[in-house]
Amino acid sequence: MIFKRHIVKAMSEGDVMNLLIDLLDHFLKYSKALNYSANCLHSYKINVGRFIRWLEDVHEINTVELLQKKHLREWIVHLSEHVTRSGLPLKPTSMNKNIENVRMFIKYLTKQEYLYHDLVDELEYVKEPDLLPSVITHMDFRKLINNVMTDNSIGYRNRAMLEMLYSTGIRAGEMLKLNVSDVDINRATAIINGKGGGQRIVPIGKTALKYLKTYIIAVRPFLIHEKGELALFLNKEGKRMHYERFLNMIRGYARSANLDVNVTPHTFRRSCTTELLKAGANMYHVKELLGHKNLNTLKHYVKLTITDLKKTHEKCHPREKESN
Repeated sequence: MIFKRHIVKAMSEGDVMNLLIDLLDHFLKYSKALNYSANCLHSYKINVGRFIRWLEDVHEINTVELLQKKHLREWIVHLSEHVTRSGLPLKPTSMNKNIENVRMFIKYLTKQEYLYHDLVDELEYVKEPDLLPSVITHMDFRKLINNVMTDNSIGYRNRAMLEMLYSTGIRAGEMLKLNVSDVDINRATAIINGKGGGQRIVPIGKTALKYLKTYIIAVRPFLIHEKGELALFLNKEGKRMHYERFLNMIRGYARSANLDVNVTPHTFRRSCTTELLKAGANMYHVKELLGHKNLNTLKHYVKLTITDLKKTHEKCHPREKESN
């Protein structure tokens, strides 16, 4: 990122220039020390960086001392008017991601006493339409994995990764952080290091376990370039698989399968959750599997099962039986 770094306010002798770009660097290091994921840190860097560039370009502000409530309100308006490269406005979810990242940055500045007045309340989230999350059906999943050729090491690795995601419902970032030692083949479980340093153990289904076991024993050794590599899933260079490469791989398979749904790594988490709830899984158990703190996060998935709920109601309710 390139910043002008011109001085916009005369500082008296002894004053300290707290450049926002430098404070962003401190914020990223602090967040990394708290074990935030690489994806989260990348999001902070990009979105907060854009916010800082906007402050400098529009208001000629590059120091924290000059930041005011009106600037944050104007930035929200700027987000609402922003047009992407494809000529479309930002989606409410994208706007809220930007707002969330900048809120975290402002909270950090306040906590570290770079700011002495609370500005966070000026960053209100945008109302998002109450849409159902996108998922793929089990038939769609089978259609997608049929496009994964397992006659080579990369293809087999990809199949093992997709089976792992769909079986466990873990986040893609959690899967990519796995080391070989985190997987217990004999017990069919994996230790997952989740958000904020939380840790949980998840079961691995039979099909996913079959591919994972074969990958570890017979495929992964051919991908290793350096002895002592800990990462479970390796790229062609023998290093830990990166999210962007994994994302592009999934998009490629989804295109080949001609799926109507916009498939991302998170789609498998949603789809796993939906299938479990449709089959009558205990919501508390699903919450534990996903690593959520409360049941509220499952409310959208419950909506997806309304068709099945209607069928159950018609089949089981005594008044419905009387009408037959």
